[in-house]
Amino acid sequence: MTPDLAPVSEHARSAGLKPEAVRVAVTLPTFRRPDHLISTLDSIQAQGLGTEVAVIVMDNDAEGLAGAEAAADWFKTSPVQGIVIVAHQRGNCHAYNAGWEKALASFPRLTHIAVIDDDEIAGPGWIEGLMTTARKTGADLVGGPQIPVFADKTLDGWRRHPVFTPHYRETGPVPILYSSGNVLIARAVLDMMPRPFLDPAFNFIGGGDSDFYRRARICGFTFAWCAEAAVMETLMPRRAEFSWLNARSLRNGAISSILEKRQSPGLQGRVRTFAKSLALLAAAPWRGLRLGLKTGSAVIGLYHLQVALGRLMEEFGLVNEQYRNPESN
Repeated sequence: MTPDLAPVSEHARSAGLKPEAVRVAVTLPTFRRPDHLISTLDSIQAQGLGTEVAVIVMDNDAEGLAGAEAAADWFKTSPVQGIVIVAHQRGNCHAYNAGWEKALASFPRLTHIAVIDDDEIAGPGWIEGLMTTARKTGADLVGGPQIPVFADKTLDGWRRHPVFTPHYRETGPVPILYSSGNVLIARAVLDMMPRPFLDPAFNFIGGGDSDFYRRARICGFTFAWCAEAAVMETLMPRRAEFSWLNARSLRNGAISSILEKRQSPGLQGRVRTFAKSLALLAAAPWRGLRLGLKTGSAVIGLYHLQVALGRLMEEFGLVNEQYRNPESN
């Protein structure tokens, strides 16, 4: 796994922060979304949190620092306590790793880390829902739905696209999770997993979270889903354009191929992955026809074909780094 030696610096912290009181750290990565970052922080404050919960904001824009400055000002007047850090090297894995390491180093009695992104709004009872499900199921990692909300309401029909659809619907134990945009992780997981937690090789293609969950499952950790612990993900019109949906679908296919080959390295694993990609390509027209009829959209119906093509393209080293240019994402 790629070493994570990215420099990290502390930008600000709440004057009244009592590290020994903190049991749950909400880690919040941000990159050039200062306005929405404040909305995300406001939704965390609305949870009615006490001193047992603190927030760590990780700004991944060391040149601009708009998120760091906005968060620092927000903490000056908020009853929520927290720390603002800067992950100086670009890449979402660097940002996540920096926040999780900071939480472990700062809060000696920490039991859990929660994650929410800077384009999301926490629903009522978000933290409580995740924690309750963790207690009831005994799961080490608990995920929740990211409900897509287009800023342009005329685009709401695209919410039916598989790239926006939550993987589970009902609360309870699940085999594995896929996204880090809404998750609760027990400290025991981070204490056991090797550093870096998220492999920086996934910085600009995504999938570092899926790789982390795969490795956690191999270590014996368990997963659950809390349907009630929703966050609302704000989507710009760009994400309803064919070029973005196509790039995301191809990327999903590439990531699935990469993860399968990591799980089964060697020639035999590569052959098995390639054979599966060919089988998915053969089945894609029929699966796509069913999906297109179900959703009433020919574009959505292309998803299975795009995933299969993305898997095959990855075999030749063609992987779309969708996070390399955040302005187009």
